[in-house]
Amino acid sequence: MKNSLPVETIKSLIRSAVSGRERSYSIYSGFSVGAAVLTDDGRIFSGCNVENASFPAGSCAETVAVNKAVSEGAKHITAIAIIGGKAALSPSTDSYTFPCGICRQVISEFKSPDGAIVIVARNEDDYKIFSIDELLPGAFSGDSL
Repeated sequence: MKNSLPVETIKSLIRSAVSGRERSYSIYSGFSVGAAVLTDDGRIFSGCNVENASFPAGSCAETVAVNKAVSEGAKHITAIAIIGGKAALSPSTDSYTFPCGICRQVISEFKSPDGAIVIVARNEDDYKIFSIDELLPGAFSGDSL
């Protein structure tokens, strides 16, 4: 499932991630991140990173977006787009922001039976696509228990 999404769907996800990034609460690091997940029923949920003075209490944009989808009844995601950086909030950044290890595990937990793609973007025309299995080979799952 390297990339089975139409380009316009990818761009729509990236725009939703940019919108999420605009709501980032990143007053400590200055590193704002937005994410948007596409569920297997076609809905899109966005999220942003939410920092906290007690750093472990913060939330990553990817986890926020996945949790929003799950809280609304979605059980599987087919794609997630991520954009982030220290630059001023704009639809473009200087680098690709990859999900952290915990976020990779969360994405893997809720991937559709056919898998999920991860889109890391600098803007809606400059992005890279990976499968979650590429980013988290040998993921721990319910089958591991």
